[in-house]
Amino acid sequence: MDAAQALADLTEISSQIEAAVLFAEDGSVQGSTLSDEAVSAELAKGALELLSGAGSFRSEGGAAVTQLEASGPDGSVFVVRSMAGGIVAVTGPQPTVGLVFYDLKSALRSAAAEEQPKPRRRRKTEESGDAA
Repeated sequence: MDAAQALADLTEISSQIEAAVLFAEDGSVQGSTLSDEAVSAELAKGALELLSGAGSFRSEGGAAVTQLEASGPDGSVFVVRSMAGGIVAVTGPQPTVGLVFYDLKSALRSAAAEEQPKPRRRRKTEESGDAA
């Protein structure tokens, strides 16, 4: 599934998400629900900075932060990172945190999954000695 379809599915199932951006490990935007490319790029960059900053506070000696939520009176920002990249989303106030994280992880997995053709079934060939 491509990034655009993953984001379309995300916004369809999660009414709490107002905007979302899928980004690669280097911060380049892979897909966005926003029409402004510059705002999408800034949101992706900010998400990586949040993850990096949060990681610097961990006591495990630099273990990467894989998800975070930052909330304020007007809404929240959620970030989820995987090996291939990440997703950042903006919600209104008082979102259902666990559900938003679940939806973001699902969208990230969907966007990362490459459509692989189903393996073709091999037909058994009849040998002349087998037919009776």
